[in-house]
Amino acid sequence: MKFLITFLVIFGLTTKSHSNNNELVIYTYDSFVSEWGPGPIIESIFEEKYNKQIQFVSVDSAATLLTKVILEGSSTKADLVLGLDMNLINEAIDSNLFDSLTIDDIDAKLSLPIKWEYKNFVPYNYGYFAFVYNNKNFKNPPQSMDELINHTDAKIVIQDPRTSTPGLGLLTWIKSIYGKNAPREWSKLNKKIVSVTKGWSDSYYNIFLAGEADLVLSYTTSPAAHIMFEKNNDYTAISFEEGNYLTVEFAGVLKSSKNKESAMEFMNFILSEDFQSIIPLTNIMYPVIKVKNLPEAFNSLNIPNKALQINPKTISNEKENWINEWLNAS
Repeated sequence: MKFLITFLVIFGLTTKSHSNNNELVIYTYDSFVSEWGPGPIIESIFEEKYNKQIQFVSVDSAATLLTKVILEGSSTKADLVLGLDMNLINEAIDSNLFDSLTIDDIDAKLSLPIKWEYKNFVPYNYGYFAFVYNNKNFKNPPQSMDELINHTDAKIVIQDPRTSTPGLGLLTWIKSIYGKNAPREWSKLNKKIVSVTKGWSDSYYNIFLAGEADLVLSYTTSPAAHIMFEKNNDYTAISFEEGNYLTVEFAGVLKSSKNKESAMEFMNFILSEDFQSIIPLTNIMYPVIKVKNLPEAFNSLNIPNKALQINPKTISNEKENWINEWLNAS
């Protein structure tokens, strides 16, 4: 989750200035390796524990991440990709670039709202998409998607589904509720949307927190960051009556990796207490195992009564059609 980031490299890559053949090269998204993200801490712990070096290479979004490794194919320098989510998992499988994995006792270790059935990938955090509001300034927020679309005059900011993980999440969220009637609902919702940004950071910081929108597309865990780092309880994420769309982020090892042993050590490391305990404090998402000390702020969060999902194969097959429906809704 892109939180506590005041800058993003929107185009291009961010890498360390050095590289060697013994380094484990991990492709991920910008906020994961930012000063405030989990990357620097995870890198330090892993390198000390396993005596192996990590080189992070970052891009602006999960969608860009997958596109990059597909374009590079077997010539990629990456050993491992970290940061894809469920809306991209079928495309990742179809790319045939990722190795099958054997992780000891993975089913016993995981604590997810769904059963994990993907042998090529290891999840590392999860959350739910939600609309967040300032509870001091915005009264009577909508309690359902239907109320949001049909019975509120709120000013809303969202992200573009072509460039943003939560943006694509909203697309699938609405489709999961309304099915073939989604274009009709988009035509009504679009009248309330004051801005569509390329990424989450711009929506949240530059528009929502600046007071230019009442509701921002984000995550149910977003208020935890305000509580933990600002001692501020003014922000609330809404659990909709229809349910909220579940997002699970994961990592995978590329078949072309020259450092398979180190890559597998990292994949097992993902499911350790050392890795997972860092996630709530830095990525502001739920860990995928039961950690010993979940931050107290997470205990006050609204938990959706239903985790919505669409079959990943359906998303892969229909995503472009759904994007066109959104673009054409007026």
